[in-house]
Amino acid sequence: MCTGKCSKFIGISLYPLALLSIICNIFLFFPDFQTTYSKEAAEGLYRLTDEIKYMGGVVGGGILVLIPAIHIHSTGSQGCCANRCGMFLSIIFAAVGVTGALYSGTIAVVGLIRGPVCSVEDGTWSRPFLNSTASYLGDSDLWDICKEPENIVEFNIGLFSALLVAACLELLLCGFQVLNGLFGCICGTCSHKEVCTLHKKVTISKGQIIYLLHLLLIVLQYLDTDLWFQHGAL
Repeated sequence: MCTGKCSKFIGISLYPLALLSIICNIFLFFPDFQTTYSKEAAEGLYRLTDEIKYMGGVVGGGILVLIPAIHIHSTGSQGCCANRCGMFLSIIFAAVGVTGALYSGTIAVVGLIRGPVCSVEDGTWSRPFLNSTASYLGDSDLWDICKEPENIVEFNIGLFSALLVAACLELLLCGFQVLNGLFGCICGTCSHKEVCTLHKKVTISKGQIIYLLHLLLIVLQYLDTDLWFQHGAL
């Protein structure tokens, strides 16, 4: 497949992943899809999971992937790899995307491991799964520890898992674009028109070489004949 077409496919594929990361991160600010807890957090109360505030989905999996996606898509917008300079720049942008995806994925993993902030039985807000010896991810019976917000454990697991999946896909696509851009930078364009032109030039060059060889052969034959006559005359 042409490196430009690959770039176009990668760029288009990164758009929904970046959008998904941004949406998931924004939803995490509203546990149980309510604004109450965000308002209380703005007043200084402990209501939101710390990892949400790091904006891994918005900054990492979102902006730092969306900007490279635009350039990568534009690089292959003509169905070809445009030029070596464009492909070289796509390597740099793809590396930025890799960084953003790693950041988003790391935040998502930490958020999943440490668990959500919630209100327990005595009414205090904390992270009850943070120092737990058993992993709450594999034991749904532990989820009843959180009383408020309602279904906060499922809420956090679902959105952080979506962030993690999106980050992994972004990492794979951007990593592949680094290799694709390197290949396109070395090999140049793959336009059908340019390939035909190059083939035509190579054909003409071969014809000229054959013509020169014929001339050289005639000259050698002439010289050989001339020398034979001189030798015979002697």
